[in-house]
Order: sequence, then C-alpha cells, then structure tokens
Amino acid sequence: QVQLVESGGDLVQPGGSLRLSCAASGIIFSINTMGWYRQAPGKQRELVAFITSDGRTNYIDSVKGRFTISRDDAKSMVWLQMDNLKPEDTAVYYCNVLADWKSIYWGQGTQVTVSS
Repeated sequence: QVQLVESGGDLVQPGGSLRLSCAASGIIFSINTMGWYRQAPGKQRELVAFITSDGRTNYIDSVKGRFTISRDDAKSMVWLQMDNLKPEDTAVYYCNVLADWKSIYWGQGTQVTVSS
C-alpha cells in the first residue's frame, strides 16, 4: 500500500522558518517528480514547488527565494524548507509524487500557520 506521510507543519511567526518532510513508502515503480502543493481556506489547491528525478526545480513566483525543495531518492523523501514565512503562506501543505509517469499519490496534508 502506497503511503505519503508529511510532517513539520506548525504555527510560526512571520519571518520564521519551517521544514516540511514527506516520506513515501510502498511505491514499487520509479519515482519521477516530487512536489508540494498547498490549499488555503476558500482557495484552490496550488502547486508550490516540484523537483524532477534529475534535480531540476520549479517554484511559484510568490515563494521564489524563500522556499527550497530537495529530495533523497534512496530514502524516498522530499523536503520543503520554508524561510521568511509570511501570513499568506498559511495553508495545508500536501506532498505529491508522480511514479512510473502515470501514478499520482498524495499525502494527508500538514497545517502551516503563519501568524503573530
């Protein structure tokens, strides 16, 4: 059974940092792209960042220079380092994995709240 388990969400003050982790298990095919999405209350889920199997990364404009995505294929893990957090970063963050170029998996989400 495939599982993606996220952790690291928390309440943090503006300007603070958090590191989200996602551990994948049960995926028997090659993992292609790994990414992070987020969904704020009343808004659609949006792609925040992704990283390809050869290490190429992409970010939405609002997080460029503040967030960094990384992965470790040996551990089947992906991380999202979030620095200089802003209140508008408040959302539930979801881990996403594309495997075998056709299977998409989601984690259960982790809450990030940025507030003073």
